[in-house]
Amino acid sequence: MPGHTHFAESTEEYLEAVYRLEREGPGVTTSGLAADLGVAPASVSGMLKKLASDGYLTYTARSHPTLTEDGLAIAIRVLRRNRLAEVFLHDVLGMPWDEVHQEACRLEHAISDRVEERLVAILGDPSVCPHGHPIPSLDRVAPPRCTLRLAEAMPGSTLRIVEVVEDVPVMLRLLDAAGLRPGAMVEVVERTAHGSDVIVEGPTGRAAIPIELARLVAVAAEADSALSA
Repeated sequence: MPGHTHFAESTEEYLEAVYRLEREGPGVTTSGLAADLGVAPASVSGMLKKLASDGYLTYTARSHPTLTEDGLAIAIRVLRRNRLAEVFLHDVLGMPWDEVHQEACRLEHAISDRVEERLVAILGDPSVCPHGHPIPSLDRVAPPRCTLRLAEAMPGSTLRIVEVVEDVPVMLRLLDAAGLRPGAMVEVVERTAHGSDVIVEGPTGRAAIPIELARLVAVAAEADSALSA
């Protein structure tokens, strides 16, 4: 898609959001897209019809939007560049992980093919962003995702933090204070009696993680752990 007009950026953002909600989130709905993009549901319906007429997705009023091959190519390109930018901002420029997403959203539309190539070379072709989200590959093969959440883990489980599934700055700061970044190892100590917190032993010691936050942390078992389904 040539240029970086307002319409082009809006198109890219919609296609990227459809991809994320379909592949990484709860599924694509008009209300979900509106919440994700911060726009009115009526605006979403109109834009989806426009994108369908342009051949980027299939959509009718009674169906969920589905990306066409052209739409999928754009969505993967934009999301890939967004997450490469996040890695660059965090690992090279040293920006806090709770600030990089918004900055990367500004950069993703301006990154050219050549700049993307250089980012991949300089960063060592990373597979995930600082929050643990997979960076889509050019071959379009969807990577496996961890579905287990910290909120579901049983006491005594030894786990590796894999991904923070939503980039909410206040949540990221709370996790950072407890040392719970992707790659960190934690042991689940207990759940509080009223079920509002999960107590973990992590890199910075013992911490109480609110259950709402624990639901956003994807984890993988690194030992023979007893985990709930």
